Amino acid sequence: MFICAVCHYALDDNLRVEPTQMSRLSRDLLHLNLPYWAEQEGICRDCFDRFTHARSRVSLYLPGTEGGPPPRFKILPTPLRLGASPRYTGRGVTIAFLDSGFYSHPDITQPVNRILHYHNVLTRRTDPAELFTPDDSSWHGLMTSVVAAGNGFLSKGLYRGIASHAKLVLVKVGTTRRIYHDDIRRGLDWVYRNRERFGIRIVSLSCGGDYEASYLEDALSQSAERLVKAGVVVVAASGNAGHQDHHPVLPPASAPSVIAVGGFDDKNTLDPNEHDVYHSSYGVTPDGLQKPEVIAPSIWIAAPILPGTPTAQQAALYEQLTRVPDGELKALLAQHAGTDPELDAAAHLEPYQLRLLVEGKMRNEKVISGHYKHVDGTSFAAPIVASIVAQMFEVNPRLTPQQVKRILIQTARRLPNVDPDRQGWGVVNARLAVAAALNGGDRVKLGHHLDLNGI
Repeated sequence: MFICAVCHYALDDNLRVEPTQMSRLSRDLLHLNLPYWAEQEGICRDCFDRFTHARSRVSLYLPGTEGGPPPRFKILPTPLRLGASPRYTGRGVTIAFLDSGFYSHPDITQPVNRILHYHNVLTRRTDPAELFTPDDSSWHGLMTSVVAAGNGFLSKGLYRGIASHAKLVLVKVGTTRRIYHDDIRRGLDWVYRNRERFGIRIVSLSCGGDYEASYLEDALSQSAERLVKAGVVVVAASGNAGHQDHHPVLPPASAPSVIAVGGFDDKNTLDPNEHDVYHSSYGVTPDGLQKPEVIAPSIWIAAPILPGTPTAQQAALYEQLTRVPDGELKALLAQHAGTDPELDAAAHLEPYQLRLLVEGKMRNEKVISGHYKHVDGTSFAAPIVASIVAQMFEVNPRLTPQQVKRILIQTARRLPNVDPDRQGWGVVNARLAVAAALNGGDRVKLGHHLDLNGI
């Protein structure tokens, strides 16, 4: 047995990759990302494959990374940062999303529209036209659904979700101003009644109730429990109050059968030794349950900008300004006068000053490109876990919600030096979870007991 210097798992010696088995380029890649790594320690096959796969994917989208100018791209795609297998993408699996609103974004509608149905709990209407109205309430659900199931259409496949072929059912349960406890319950009840009609296997909730309550008395928690008993996995964000004195996990995440997802900060790197906890909610529920069960990335997450909004117009302008020669900057600003007042007022500056200003605005506004920005919150950790569950169902549709939860827990990796109360069983491991599902899901054993070939 040996302990991998990267993931810290104790594994069989035959899973160790020695430096002599690596190319010079691979060793340089590891040293660049893992400055503490000593070659004689070796690395496990899973971690080695993860780094080499990430390099090949980044090189595919950013040819300049091989000896050329530094790439502008700064945010790692979610599948790469979690080492998720590109082979499984949630094909044949339907995820229902409950949120404040949604939008018919190209990342989930092009080249094939994967939205099976949209329902508005507030009006009790099914009007797909609402999906084409870019109001403030549309943005949150747009981001959560695309983070899980987007195919990266507007980024040429770079910023895709882990379940990029999954089908979606979108359920509006509130507005950007407020999502009420009972409206979430009504949304879950609608999913329960329509689960077989749309083949819903997973529910992802990036919203929570108004108050703490025992699941024995709380109707919202009971609705979630009823769904799980019917064979639907329910994944819910734990909340973002971990930095406050009172940091409860609210219903439905507090329900026993629900997978409550907290967050961690991977510092936008592939180095697990850089990971730290996020300020997600945690604690003991009124029923004595410790939540959350697992944690997932909750910051530096690439998410779509809502089309047709001032933010989208500004982001598009910023990206254009980074691409044109110095001599065209002023003409481009004049062409888009009124889009950004600060840039209008700075149009007289020298080109290098304008570029510094644009770079600063993109950084401050968290803009990645004309179509994406990076966001944070457990609202995004939950759909990421839901997308991993979609992979698990793709390889083994016979899994029960109880098996799914057990696999996620037993394959998770604890963050060192972080209180277990804050992280549950630790960071989700997409590849091990899918491998365990593929191998039957009856019992999870790490290391040499899991066949990772082809995952």
